[in-house]
Amino acid sequence: MKGSWDTIQTAFAEALRLVAGLDPRLLEILEMTLQVSLGALFLATLIGLPIGALCGLEAGPRFRGLIRGFLYTGMGLPPVVVGLAVYLFLSRSGPLADLGWLFTPAAMIAAQTLLALPLVMGLTMAAVEAVDPALKPQLVSLGATRTQVARWTLFEARGGVLTAIAAAFGAAISEVGAVMLVGGNIEGQTRVLTTAIVLETRRGEFALAMALGLILVSLTLVINFLLVAFGEGGSLRGRG
Repeated sequence: MKGSWDTIQTAFAEALRLVAGLDPRLLEILEMTLQVSLGALFLATLIGLPIGALCGLEAGPRFRGLIRGFLYTGMGLPPVVVGLAVYLFLSRSGPLADLGWLFTPAAMIAAQTLLALPLVMGLTMAAVEAVDPALKPQLVSLGATRTQVARWTLFEARGGVLTAIAAAFGAAISEVGAVMLVGGNIEGQTRVLTTAIVLETRRGEFALAMALGLILVSLTLVINFLLVAFGEGGSLRGRG
């Protein structure tokens, strides 16, 4: 037992050394992770935010229930199923084979976007529905257009919207199975933090796996704190 604990301590110390020394292997994997996960987050937010707001503002009660059913199903889909669907569409016999995306960052972004999109749409829709119902008629009476109504409603629901973005980022950056299926975990090309951790753990390279884990946790903390700071900043500006 003591020997095992000593091994863990040694591996952790080596992991800290790798992180502090900005090991090139770590930086390469971090760069690919940021490219894929932030790209997927951008697309999921760009598509999901307006659709979620529209559903929350314009859909009738019965239609909202139907939408929620589809969104909840999307949120609960196993990532490997999403990865399989993307793989089949992009494979040689698939309808999107001509894109040549399979085993590239583009395929990984597509898979992560599909995983994050239901979260952005569903949580944005819920946040918009929670806004005071009197806001919309007040804005309309003041001559606001639909776009302006949506913009102000999203501002009032900014806490829920930021939660949606944070949840989507967490779903994207923590994904393993889907990105492994469509990306292949190719060194220097499609290897991200999560898939690298799996690979290095299987190889017995625990120090490198721990270093990658530390970077993954730190990156998630930084992004979430930035979102919190942005939300609080927006709240203070609104009060001012």
